[in-house]
Amino acid sequence: MGSPIVHFEIMGQDGPALHSFYRELFGWEIDANNEWNYGMVSAPDGKGIPGGIGAEPGEQSRVTIYAEVPDLQAALEKAVALGGKVVMEPADLGMVQLAQFTDPAGNLFGLVKG
Repeated sequence: MGSPIVHFEIMGQDGPALHSFYRELFGWEIDANNEWNYGMVSAPDGKGIPGGIGAEPGEQSRVTIYAEVPDLQAALEKAVALGGKVVMEPADLGMVQLAQFTDPAGNLFGLVKG
């Protein structure tokens, strides 16, 4: 696979409630011990992909998947050329560099620099 899916995100109004829901539903270990209370979900034993669960007050709830690409800007430009729209320009968040776009159907999709 050229650009593998490497992360998922589940976001909603009440992050701690979502942490509890998914912890109870699937037995996921969720570590939200950080300044954003962003729950990191690991992929134990190499099965599945890691992800995050958090709060986005005022935003619509969403599930987003992230693909790893070598060049965020080049991937955004290609997405736009194919009918997508940029939602988030490349950003360096310290631990990770990412960007987001919507596809022609309006689905939000994330990019992570590999």
